Amino acid sequence: AALPKATVLDLSCNNLISLPSDFCSLMHLVKLDLSKNRLQQLPLDFGRLVNLQHLDLLNNRLVTLPVSFAQLKNLKWLDLKDNPLDPVLAKVAGDCLDEKQCKQAAVKVLQHMKAIQSEQDRQRQRKLQAEREMEKKREAEQRAKEAQERELRKREKAEEKERRRREYDAQKAAKQEVEKKTKKENVQTRKPASSSRPTQPPRHKHSWSRSVLRVLLFVLLCVLCALAACKLTELQHQPLCISVNALYEDVLAALQNHKTLQNMLQQNSQQ
Repeated sequence: AALPKATVLDLSCNNLISLPSDFCSLMHLVKLDLSKNRLQQLPLDFGRLVNLQHLDLLNNRLVTLPVSFAQLKNLKWLDLKDNPLDPVLAKVAGDCLDEKQCKQAAVKVLQHMKAIQSEQDRQRQRKLQAEREMEKKREAEQRAKEAQERELRKREKAEEKERRRREYDAQKAAKQEVEKKTKKENVQTRKPASSSRPTQPPRHKHSWSRSVLRVLLFVLLCVLCALAACKLTELQHQPLCISVNALYEDVLAALQNHKTLQNMLQQNSQQ
């Protein structure tokens, strides 16, 4: 990493197991020999070595190549012999027995890795699309849930409003019923008073009869007092008392005659 402008690097026959990530900072490398090591994989950002033209990976333990390998657009020569490569990758790479085959291996492997990269990009795109669709679905479900909750709250408010209206109508009807009943009772209470009004004249007539009776009794009492005075006092010799006594005698005689006649009639009726 301290030699960023190095163009040729030979690390063959060193029993290397891996390469550090800083290795990919050698972006000026044109030729790289990593043959006869024990590399099991290359760094994931190996594609940063964009100026690389010659790459020797003979006799390592590589099974696959990093997807970033497709970015080595200037690669002209590649040797992958004697690696336990994936069967598909091994078939694409072929044998690197001469210059021509090694150049063909570089072209075919780059095309293969570009196809893998494109497929991974598509898969990543599909995954992102699926995630976006899932997110949209979750948002739609959330909106539907919120709309349902709003509708439920709206329906609950409407039901509460309807319940209050019914209670108000019931209270109003009960109040009207009470007022109607009270009014009816008041009417019924006033009816006896109104019906007693026609009886008031007989009551006045009865009072008038009593008054007449009292006057007659008073007159009678006065007559009796006068008669007693004319009979029992010294006034009996007065002309007025003489007339009163004569009238009294005549009345008694008439009453006796009336009594005698009544007895005779009773005897005749019995016979």
